[in-house]
Amino acid sequence: MADASGAFEKSGSDGGNPLARQLFGQGLIGLSGEKWARHRRVIAPAFYKERVKAWIPEIAASTSSMLDRWEVQGEIRESRTEFEVDVYEGFHTLSADVISRVAFGSSYKEGNRIFQLQEEQMKLVALAMRTLYVPGFRFVPTKKNRRRWSLDLELRSSLRKLIEINGRKCEDAKNLLGLMLSASKPESELRMGVEEIIDECKALYFAGKETTAQLLTWATLLLAQNQEWQDRARDEVLQVCGKLEQPNAENLSNLKIVGMVLKETLRLYPSAVVVNRTATRDVRLGKLDIPAGTQLEFPIIDVHRDMDVWGTDADEFNPSRFADGGSYHLGAYFPFSLGPSICVLEI
Repeated sequence: MADASGAFEKSGSDGGNPLARQLFGQGLIGLSGEKWARHRRVIAPAFYKERVKAWIPEIAASTSSMLDRWEVQGEIRESRTEFEVDVYEGFHTLSADVISRVAFGSSYKEGNRIFQLQEEQMKLVALAMRTLYVPGFRFVPTKKNRRRWSLDLELRSSLRKLIEINGRKCEDAKNLLGLMLSASKPESELRMGVEEIIDECKALYFAGKETTAQLLTWATLLLAQNQEWQDRARDEVLQVCGKLEQPNAENLSNLKIVGMVLKETLRLYPSAVVVNRTATRDVRLGKLDIPAGTQLEFPIIDVHRDMDVWGTDADEFNPSRFADGGSYHLGAYFPFSLGPSICVLEI
């Protein structure tokens, strides 16, 4: 994962089933080699720390809107002693709205059809991943295949329209879409075409939304099950931000307990459960001789719960293990992979 010699490259994340690739196209998630490096050079600056700080007001505004909606639901049902809120659905909408705003200068309303199409695509991909793939079967005009083709065409058309509508605004703002559009200009050395931009939009809309919604949902559940940590996190937020204030770029780094809770959540429930790599040549790892072409799997969730590394409470929720940064081996915690592939959607 942290290999700099080129001896290992990413294995396919689609289980060898080409039908799965429709979900995120040829974005960073599915790329390797020179093309991956070129796309990475274009996209990475959009996630530099100073740029991310500028997103905080919009993220806070989107979050406030979501909480207001939940509060209204509570008022409507105030006659009941208890009522339910679908936090997973709420966090999906939140993460989709944030991605639309900060990456594409759009809004959840504008991107809503894209999210609906991807939701349907995801169900068809999940079905394909559970089915033995027969080479060439994706070209047979079955009912599901025809729907897959239709979804892909409409999704790419919707993304192309969104790019056209928001392109000029985003280019001036230097957000993700703006950086990709700049790279599509003839004078650019990075040469990113429109179809490549569409693939990256597909990848970010899907992977960014899913992983964020999952993290927030698991964190909410774990805090609900662990009242002490819930109280400590709430007290810290009130102390740092005040009762009516929202987090900002200046005080966000002071939310130490919240950070510990999120790290522990990612340890117990990482967004991906395994990282795949393929040896590009014969290589020796310690006492192991790895032939070229060997596929290696690094089980993130197993390493994250290894009692030899994390102690006998490895399966338990204990954010204090990350106090003061934590004292664990670098290779024992990699929810977003390690080395050159870390983050920016990438495993």
